[in-house]
Amino acid sequence: MVESDEFPMSEHRGRLLQGMAHAVAEKGYAATTIADIVREAKVSRRTFYEHFNGKSECLVALYEAASHNGLKVLRGALDPAHPWQTQVEQALAAYFSALAANPVLMRTLYVEILGLGPDGLAARRRVNGELAAFMLEVVNGRPRGSGALSAQMAMAVVGGINELVLECIEQDRVDRLASLVAPAAQLVRSVTGGAGGPTVAKPR
Repeated sequence: MVESDEFPMSEHRGRLLQGMAHAVAEKGYAATTIADIVREAKVSRRTFYEHFNGKSECLVALYEAASHNGLKVLRGALDPAHPWQTQVEQALAAYFSALAANPVLMRTLYVEILGLGPDGLAARRRVNGELAAFMLEVVNGRPRGSGALSAQMAMAVVGGINELVLECIEQDRVDRLASLVAPAAQLVRSVTGGAGGPTVAKPR
C-alpha cells in the first residue's frame, strides 16, 4: 500500500513513513514503538522528532500517504476503452486487491485511525473528501454525465464502501475483500444512475 516512490517529500520523511508501515505490518500499531519505526527507517530518533511530534502524528501521515496511493490505484485501473460498468468493477477490484495485499497495515489504517481522536477523524474526512472528489470528476466528467452526481451522494458512496471494508475487517474476512466488488459496484451504479454508461431501461 505504501511505496517509496510515492512520497513527494523529503527522503527522511518518506523513510519514516516506510518504517512505520513495515513496523505496523509486523507488530500492529499498539505494539509499535518509535524505536521500531526509526530502526526500520534507519534514521535517528532526533530525525523522527524533526518530522513528527509522536507516533500518532506519524500514523496520520502514513494513513494519508497510503490513501493517496489507493487513489492512484483507482485512477490507474480506469480504461475509457471499456464500458462504464466494466470500468467501475475493474477499479474496485484493483483497489480491494491493493488493500488485501497487507491486511495488518490495512486494519491499522482503517481501524486505529478512528482511535486517534479529532486528528484521526479529520484525516479520515480529508481522505474521504478526496475519494468523493475523484468520483465526481470521473462520473460528471464523462459524456452525458455532467451534473449527474452531487457531492453529498459521492461522499455517501465512499462512506458506504468504507463500511463494507470495515465489516470485512471486523469479521476477520480480509481474504474475502474481492467479494465486495459486486455490491460496491452495484452501489456506484445505483447512485450514478448509469451516468456516463449505457442507458438503463426503466420499467414501463
